[in-house]
Amino acid sequence: MCEKTEKQYELDKRYLRMAAVWAENSYCKRRQVGALIVKDQMIISDGYNGTPAGFENICEDENNVTKPYVLHAEANAITKVAASSNSSKGATIYVTSAPCIECAKLIIQSGIKRVVYSEKYRMEDGCNLLHRAGISIEYIDINE
Repeated sequence: MCEKTEKQYELDKRYLRMAAVWAENSYCKRRQVGALIVKDQMIISDGYNGTPAGFENICEDENNVTKPYVLHAEANAITKVAASSNSSKGATIYVTSAPCIECAKLIIQSGIKRVVYSEKYRMEDGCNLLHRAGISIEYIDINE
């Protein structure tokens, strides 16, 4: 690995570890996911999975099924940056889990050009859509 690639790899792992720490803010019991949007080596947005602002912080119903209005970490990070003066065009999103198809659509529309994730998801349709859109997708095991 060349020096720049090795340096980027180590930086990617750091941001993924930070996203994992951010996921700890989630009140979801079944799964906690965190996301960071980085542009020009600055974190411009963050998110974790949870209920919309103003809702109770309970993500699952009495049958332990995720409520349909729970937002994914990527959606929270993207909508947060959209409400700011920052632009996600050309940015990288670091997320603890591979994006689902719905989040992949948001990533494409937001102008993010690179996705780095640390946990594979049971379905690959989100990653397949990102690949089709020409967005760079990288899996990194942060425990290596």
